Parts: sequence; structure tokens; C-alpha cells
Amino acid sequence: MFQGFIEEWIDGQGAKIFVRRAGPLGAPPLVLLHGYPQTSAMWNGVAPILCKSFQVICPDLRGYGRSGKPPTDEIHSSYSKRAMAQDIVSVMSNLGHYQFFIGAHDRGARVAHRLGLDHPGKVLAMTLLDIAPTREMYAGTNAKFAKAYWHWFFLIQQSPIPEQIIGADPVSFWKLKCFNQAKGGNPFLPEALTEYLTAFSNQEAIRASCEDYRAAASIDIVHDNQDGIRKLSTPIQNLWAKHGTIEACFDTLALWRTRAECVEGKALDATHYMAEEIPDEIAVLMTDFFSRHMTESGLMK
Repeated sequence: MFQGFIEEWIDGQGAKIFVRRAGPLGAPPLVLLHGYPQTSAMWNGVAPILCKSFQVICPDLRGYGRSGKPPTDEIHSSYSKRAMAQDIVSVMSNLGHYQFFIGAHDRGARVAHRLGLDHPGKVLAMTLLDIAPTREMYAGTNAKFAKAYWHWFFLIQQSPIPEQIIGADPVSFWKLKCFNQAKGGNPFLPEALTEYLTAFSNQEAIRASCEDYRAAASIDIVHDNQDGIRKLSTPIQNLWAKHGTIEACFDTLALWRTRAECVEGKALDATHYMAEEIPDEIAVLMTDFFSRHMTESGLMK
């Protein structure tokens, strides 16, 4: 995977962040953020295409993969999307990128949303894969959604309940959760799957990923509410899975338009793990969208 990519650790804001990166110098920077319970390896099909036109940076989010897993506190602030977003801003700044594009999936897309709100002007445009806004998804919870996204409500339980249950057999938990969300399939490259299972077998990664979800159901909503009526000004392309829970349970474009000023998007013929199922299509859609939002003033280094 990721032939020709540099692998290194870069300082975030309170965590060392593992990064894969490649692309021509002088090309526009593009950071790709992964979801749960994965790592930057999820971009194995997309990143090699995009790095022909962009400087592509693929971090492991704090708490995941080979990145740092800082201790938590009672309000889960270490795993707020605000803290996770600040890591990405710091990494990009340390690489000399002060404005950039974002492509993000699942939890990474929630980090991207908060990054755009907290750091207006940093993100030129973002493509978000298979999510609606977190606060609105919790507010719209019904039995159908709770059954499909059972892990949202399991992972937020008080420590150490989910940690101990997952930790007894993390590989089986990972496969049950992810293969089920892929409609019983296995869309994962073998090398990527090995990385996911190895990373998720780390007890600290299990703890940190539970904290990610606990933060989403608490401090992240506090931060959302503090925004009041302020909307994200960054243009958003929202792509979601035709065979997934977002399609079945939410009007995702309508929800995003309550939180952002400029939103477009559509459903794609895929399940939740769309970047690994249809990488060529995702790469083309990202490239076309970002190309429309490239301006000379927006590509500051």
C-alpha cells in the first residue's frame, strides 16, 4: 500500500500524529481523514490517484492507528473534535500548509466539520463521506437509526464497560461491526485489513476510540450549541452511501444546509466503506469538486 509515500510522525497539538504523504511540490494540499475503527490505510485506493494532482496528507487521527493516544478527563475533552481538529491544523502548519482541502469519512468527517468552524479560512472546500451532522443525528434518533448504529450507543457507555467487552476479542468485534456495515461483505484490501485489526487490538486504541464517541455525545454537542446560528462557510460536497444508514434514516443534504452555507452532493452506489469500494469514483468526484474551488488566493502555502 501507498507505494512512494513518505511515512513519518508530526507534532499535533498534544499528540504525535502518524502521517503518510505524497504528491508534487507546489500542488494544492489535501488532507484525507479516516473513520472508525480504521486508520489512514482506508485511503489506499483513493490517495494514489489524488497524489498525482495534490499534495496528499493522510494522518491517523489521535487515538487511532500509530498516532498518540493521550489520557482523557471527565468531560472527554482530549477526544473532542475540537482537539482532534487542532491536531490536523498543527500537522498541516508544520508541513507548511496554511490553507488546504479536506476529504474525510465517518469520524474524520466530524473532525473536518469542527475544523472548518473553529478555523474559518483554513479549509478551501471539503468532501464529507457518509455522514450527517453529529448533533442532528443524535437529535433525530429513532428505533431504526439506533438499531443500525447500535455502536454509537454502546461505545458511549461509562468506562470500562465497552472497553472490557471489546478488549476480550477486538478482532471479532471489528469484523462484526464493519462487515455488518458493509452489508455482510468484505471490501477491505487484505493489507489494510491487517493494519486495522492490528491497530484495533491495542487496548489504548480501544479506550481512545470509545472516548471519541463519548465526546461526540457530550462535549462536541456543547461546542455545536455554542456556535448558535453560525454556519460553516466552507463549501461542502456531501457524498453518502445509497446502501447505508444515512440514506435510510436522514435527509442528509437538508441537515447539512442547516449547518453550512454551501452544500451539494448525492448518494453513490456503495455501502458505508465507499472509499474502499469505489475509490476511482470518489477520487474523480473529489478532484472535480476541489478543482472548482481552486483560486490563486486560496492556495497559499
